[in-house]
Amino acid sequence: MTQSADQSTETTGLPEFPMRRTCPFAPPEEYAKLRASEPVSRAELKVNGKPTWLLTRHDHVRKVLGDSRASSNLKLPGYPHQFHIPEEMLQHIRLMLLSMDPPEHTAQRSMLLSEFTARRAREMRPRIQQIVDERIDAMLAVGGPVDLVAALALPVPSLVICELLGVPYDDHGKFEEWSARLMNRDLSQEEYGAAVATLDAYLDELVTAKENEPGDDLLSRFIEKNRVTGACDHLDVVTMARLMLVGGHETTANMIALGVLALLEHPDQLAVVRDDPSLMPKAVEELLRLFSISDSGTARVAVDDIDLDGTVIRAGEGIMALNNAANHDESVFPDPDTLDVRRDARGHLAFGFGIHQCIGQNLARLELEVVYETLFRRIPGLGTAAPVDSLPFKDDAMVYGVYELPVTW
Repeated sequence: MTQSADQSTETTGLPEFPMRRTCPFAPPEEYAKLRASEPVSRAELKVNGKPTWLLTRHDHVRKVLGDSRASSNLKLPGYPHQFHIPEEMLQHIRLMLLSMDPPEHTAQRSMLLSEFTARRAREMRPRIQQIVDERIDAMLAVGGPVDLVAALALPVPSLVICELLGVPYDDHGKFEEWSARLMNRDLSQEEYGAAVATLDAYLDELVTAKENEPGDDLLSRFIEKNRVTGACDHLDVVTMARLMLVGGHETTANMIALGVLALLEHPDQLAVVRDDPSLMPKAVEELLRLFSISDSGTARVAVDDIDLDGTVIRAGEGIMALNNAANHDESVFPDPDTLDVRRDARGHLAFGFGIHQCIGQNLARLELEVVYETLFRRIPGLGTAAPVDSLPFKDDAMVYGVYELPVTW
């Protein structure tokens, strides 16, 4: 490393990461400046002062995310952590799928792939439609204004992932609170550790129950496959369940609220998809590209030297492959800060790239399509009940979103 961990931005001259968005619909302004002047650049992690590389060009991000020399193992020295994790705790952490390298990653992911195919997602569409309609029925019964996050954005993906995993939805309030804490960068070491321990204790009991009495759900099927492969032990299954439960509702819930807000704030684009509902899949891809809400989820550490157009990232150095910056690369997406629901945004990296590309992306796309189409069809007079600049955006979280979105009609 070229910079010591205890040096501040004042002494190193390095920019601090993460950087804040100044516009809720655009990435931090620094990304475009870095992409133009120094697309492979150094920064200092806000959480611990350690240096890391920032990648802001689409081709560089795609290359590194697909490169076996860039490891996802958060236990390796140099990994750019986003939370306060003491070393003694770090060595006892069970790696999640997102933090594994092959062959362990390959073994676990292969047992999950059949649960998240495009065909499997399509089979779930009638139930997802029913869930969305029930939540909108409840909104209409109460009348506006309501908080769209509490009334629709959070309940829909929470119920979907609960039914898929076999988790009792009656417990959703608890795990939604726990997962929200796990996404908060500002938690202390003690608070983060306590949140992980509490959620894992809950999931440990659930997994044990399914080991003894399997049901018709993803967790039970995973456990049965594991009896054959022996790829995981009990705690590995608990850790996998945590990833599925938190990832399965947190990201989609934030995209539901942000997507609704963006379309309400861009009525010309909303009118386009209302006039031609067949454009909704394109609109979903464009909204995913525009927000790229899990910008810090693509952390890596080099296990061998990686040359990016003459700049060499040395083995042992951390890398933030910024998909939000990549998805606003002007050479790939002209006028990238403009919402254009007719744009072909399929090359976006909102779900990552390579072996760690989001396994639940087919389900997420379907949920977004169903929610957006149904909401704007059933409540055509929907509008925001508070100005955008007054909304509490999740600038302190690993997954970007909005804490509340008051709407009325």
